Amino acid sequence: MCGITGELRFDGAAADRQLVAAMSGRLAHRGPDDSGLHADGPVALGHRRLSIIDLSARAHQPMLDAATQTAIVFNGAIYNYPALREELIALGHQFTSSGDTEVILRAYLQWGSDCVARFNGMFAFAIWDARERTLLMARDRMGIKPLYYSQSGAALRFASSLTALLAADDIDRSIDPAGLHHQFTLHGVVPAPRTLLKGVRKLRPAHWRRVHLDGRVEEQRYWRLSARHGAARSEREWIDAVHDALRLSVKRRLDIADVPVGVLLSGGLDSSLLVGLLAEAGVRDLKTFTVGFEDQPEEKGSEFEYSDPVAERFATEHHKFHVPNEQLISRLPEAIEKMAEPMFGQDAVAFYLLSERVSKEVKVVQSGQGADEVFAGYFWYPQMHAAKGEPMLDRFASRYFDRGHAEWLEAVEPAHHAADATSELIAELLAEQDADEYLDRVLAMDVTTLIVDDPVKRVDNMTMAWGLEARVPFLDHELVELAMQVPTELKLREGGKGPLKAIARGLLPDSVIDRPKGYFPVPALKYVRGEVLDFMRDIVNSRACRERGLYNRNYIERLLAAPDAEQNFTRLRGSKLWHAALLELWLQAHV
Repeated sequence: MCGITGELRFDGAAADRQLVAAMSGRLAHRGPDDSGLHADGPVALGHRRLSIIDLSARAHQPMLDAATQTAIVFNGAIYNYPALREELIALGHQFTSSGDTEVILRAYLQWGSDCVARFNGMFAFAIWDARERTLLMARDRMGIKPLYYSQSGAALRFASSLTALLAADDIDRSIDPAGLHHQFTLHGVVPAPRTLLKGVRKLRPAHWRRVHLDGRVEEQRYWRLSARHGAARSEREWIDAVHDALRLSVKRRLDIADVPVGVLLSGGLDSSLLVGLLAEAGVRDLKTFTVGFEDQPEEKGSEFEYSDPVAERFATEHHKFHVPNEQLISRLPEAIEKMAEPMFGQDAVAFYLLSERVSKEVKVVQSGQGADEVFAGYFWYPQMHAAKGEPMLDRFASRYFDRGHAEWLEAVEPAHHAADATSELIAELLAEQDADEYLDRVLAMDVTTLIVDDPVKRVDNMTMAWGLEARVPFLDHELVELAMQVPTELKLREGGKGPLKAIARGLLPDSVIDRPKGYFPVPALKYVRGEVLDFMRDIVNSRACRERGLYNRNYIERLLAAPDAEQNFTRLRGSKLWHAALLELWLQAHV
């Protein structure tokens, strides 16, 4: 829901309304229904609205409190806002709208920055406190909604997209060596606060940041995830508790919307389970959506054989879309241009093309992102769990990193070389988790850091590229807190996601529950040959790429000579040539 942006000046000048309008214009796809701008001396706030809750003009943003001139711009959805609204009314607050934006504003006026801990939902917002002359920025616990910023001696600017900030010509666009190391080691993930660019940072999930007129900054973490095992319960009690929490999460994301809600149905367990739970909740005429691509000899390009039976069982209004390779190639530059940051996951393109179709039918969808990380569904988790006795970092890196530090040094030119920033970061993150077992450390780190800038960012970015809001029930923070308490062996049962598979028995077809793990396949971007290989070769051999001097040409030539060779796949089975081509094309579009 929506795109936000703004500027706060530290040099005594008035905020640049024209620049804020230009940044807001770059967010038009996130909010096609309305726009607004508010300026108050050193601050200007911009907003693009996707109308989901309170469709009336009363919910227009930026929203002001008339008495204090406190102003807010907000992106997201607060699922417990009705209860908070009643609490605030009891405390004497009066409301002029019926949505969640005003609840955040009045919660801030009542409780200050402590208000963020009261919200259940996905959110990124900025509040200009005209009394204190401060700007408060905040981001939800799971980092579902993005918030980028750039701060110099003269000004702070923020936006829902990195590329919106680049409307300003004074942003440092040079590549951050540590960010580049993360990009090529963590398959496209650059954990907050870094980005690939030196001049742009991201607010960390579960943090608020208060900026004063003199440039002083306060930043605070308001939530930490514990992965300590909970009180003793039987296996059945754990499964029932997860089932109840998941039902509540799905219901929250269904009820808090004044428009119809659909489901992105991939054919996997997670999205299929959402369809089943919505049917359990009594939803009728549910719209479901699936996309498929051309097969390659090594891998099928669609999961229609799994999604079709789910749609049939629950009598959904099912929409299937098949994308031929020629259309995939022609749309790749457009999809990459829409990325707020370079995203290596092949399904980013799939989500982009699917969202275009879905946005013609609904404005909100539920999606299954996060289930694999919360409930240990990927193949590397049991491998890490079984590798007892290995050093903590090696146990993770040897099964997850796309390439070792030595290969990274070989891949990029010496001008971009840096220390092994990724190993240093991951070691620190693993050590700081509050957890009982090693795998609990991994899952807690993954859920709070890595998936924020991989599947979560991917889904938000590519759905919002078409003015479509994606809601992710598996990342409800209360469900995540419960899941972290579930015994490791139960999570790993049946190859991973044991509690979810137990919940699904009898609700979903067994073929969906017992199928091999799927990855929303786009095989042409994994097994690179033919026209797709020609497309990638043209990018990495382009004059722009050569003049940029980012890649070692010998390394690129080896990738081009044998893109399907085993050594040219990452540990997680991604194409290293695709990584190189995508990053270069993104840089050509934006930097």
